[in-house]
Amino acid sequence: MSLNDDPAFWVAARKHLIRYGPSFESVIIERAEGSFVYDADGRAILDFTSGQMSAVLGHTHPDIVATVDRQMKSVAHLFSGMLSRPVVELASRLAALAPGLDRVQLLTTGAESNEAAIRMAKLVTGGHEVVAFAQSWHGMTGAAASATYSAGRRGYGPATAGSLVIPAPNAYRPRFTHADGSNDWQTELDDAFELIDRQSTGNLAAFIAEPILSSGGILQLPQGYLAALKQKCHERGMLLILDEAQTGVGRTGHMFAFQRDGVTPDILTLSKTLGAGLPLAAVMTTEEIEQKAFERGFLFYTTHVSDPLTAAVGVTVLDVVARDGLVERAARSGQRLRAGLLSLQQKYECVGDVRGRGLLLGLEVVKDRQTKAPGFELGARIMEEAMRRGLSMNIVKLPGMGGVFRIAPPLTVSDEEIDRGIEIMSGAIEASIVSN
Repeated sequence: MSLNDDPAFWVAARKHLIRYGPSFESVIIERAEGSFVYDADGRAILDFTSGQMSAVLGHTHPDIVATVDRQMKSVAHLFSGMLSRPVVELASRLAALAPGLDRVQLLTTGAESNEAAIRMAKLVTGGHEVVAFAQSWHGMTGAAASATYSAGRRGYGPATAGSLVIPAPNAYRPRFTHADGSNDWQTELDDAFELIDRQSTGNLAAFIAEPILSSGGILQLPQGYLAALKQKCHERGMLLILDEAQTGVGRTGHMFAFQRDGVTPDILTLSKTLGAGLPLAAVMTTEEIEQKAFERGFLFYTTHVSDPLTAAVGVTVLDVVARDGLVERAARSGQRLRAGLLSLQQKYECVGDVRGRGLLLGLEVVKDRQTKAPGFELGARIMEEAMRRGLSMNIVKLPGMGGVFRIAPPLTVSDEEIDRGIEIMSGAIEASIVSN
């Protein structure tokens, strides 16, 4: 009998765990190392989601383990008004990596950092209306949940007052097109803000956006879009908040995704990748915005604000990324992974689109390439078959598009591991088509 079938484990899990969203996998994970997690039978499962899109250095990276061990022996947690050297060092390092965003607050999760960013934007602008994309995910707390439109809105009562929404650009399924059929994102953006202006009560505070909408199906903002979006915001006295939970710290082939476009946001939030799997997040903004927020009494702190332990981990993450050239490696590895996914698109009609940047890529499964009819059921079968063959992937299912695999291996992933993942995906697609 498989050790994953441990009856006592599953009885206790079913009896005591709150089910919070995704279905639990039918394996028990005992340990993890590098690009793999290992189940109770010792089977290696290639992790193409980096845990929860977070473990940019892979699992149990020796430098992270050493930092946790060292910091736990000195100081891990403090009263929120006390400072430690790792906190100031991490803030200084982040400010140096994002010139202009010189003020930093260290928190725990992406939702927390987005909550703080929205709160700051409202205080500084005096407005309360927050605009987001219809395919967004910014967290499950308060204002962050109200700015999340890809899931989780039904059944929880009224959203935060002033929550407004526009469609995200989708080159594969464009709403506005040029004569050649390509995506006319500028017309779409102009149309969207005409609607925002009609809805607004004159109290616009911020637009919050992901440079690549991950839970929204790996929708990448085209070049030029961020600059146009920032202009729309500033014309209306709004602040632009960029949520780089998944795109930050090298994953896209730049340290931060916004650097490709040369557009610095007013407020930047980081999480997931900054802690490489440990709970660490950051809010970054300009000296001017921070000063105005301070003068108006900005208040946002949590039990674990400025914790030394996770701050030390963040410093180590930045050290390893720089030392091992992982930003450049993400760009190179991303090209290899994209080439592999494009080969699957050439081979299988059910692969409708391949998109994304660096090591954050999406593969959209459709029933028919001509109609682009969603292939949700086929995608689910592919995901289950891949898991059986030793590859963990995540698929998102959203109205108006097919099932989209979010593929985000660690920045440390090897060429051999990428090739192995593509091989497993190919076999999983083949088997799922045959069983259809």
